[in-house]
Amino acid sequence: MRNVGIIMRRELASYFATPLAYVFILIFLMLANAFTFYLGGFYERGQADLAPFFNFHPWLYLFLIPAISMKLWAEERKSGSIELLLTQPVTLWEAVLGKFFAAWLFTALALALTFPLWITVNYLGSPDNGAILAAYVGSLLVAGGLLSVGSCMSALTRNQVVAFILGVVTCFALLLAGYPIVLDAFRSWLPQAFVDAIASLAFLTHFESIAKGVIDLRDLLYFAMLIGFFLLATSIVLDVRKSD
Repeated sequence: MRNVGIIMRRELASYFATPLAYVFILIFLMLANAFTFYLGGFYERGQADLAPFFNFHPWLYLFLIPAISMKLWAEERKSGSIELLLTQPVTLWEAVLGKFFAAWLFTALALALTFPLWITVNYLGSPDNGAILAAYVGSLLVAGGLLSVGSCMSALTRNQVVAFILGVVTCFALLLAGYPIVLDAFRSWLPQAFVDAIASLAFLTHFESIAKGVIDLRDLLYFAMLIGFFLLATSIVLDVRKSD
């Protein structure tokens, strides 16, 4: 874990060494507030909760998370610095974890900066703060899941733009896996058991459950297994293509 921590700190510092971190945080905060107050009708609803805020998080992450993750490995492979990284006394798995945790921590920081909304809703009424906290946890888990997907897509290519597009498409499919727009493509040629299995992979289904204040062990296991699967896939892809 010491090596993971070193890589995480190095990667996190690299975010703030460029305008990327500040641009991402600014765009995230602006869009989150715009969606909450204008599209979500925060004041017009007359309810002391943050449902209009959290309902749009998966869609914000759909584009912003791949923008973060696209450089995780694509840039390393393009510049050849991945070879230098792997000559250090660290394993490939430690490097994958370090980079992932750095990106996740950065996303958590951006999410934490939305705390004025929490203060606002407590000033205006008496919300269920337990449910709000659970929704923050759910949002962070969704971000982690999408980051793990983006990490895998970034490992597949040297081109950051290609990594971004692959990340958006894959994340979109996972977000809507339980909806007809995705399931209709499989119903005609897959048994119903497989269709039901695909439906169970939907990010939105698990997030909506947590966002309501219900933290179910099954939802936590879903995100843990999903993150673990895609990080393992990232490690395998990098190992197979490290000589490319």
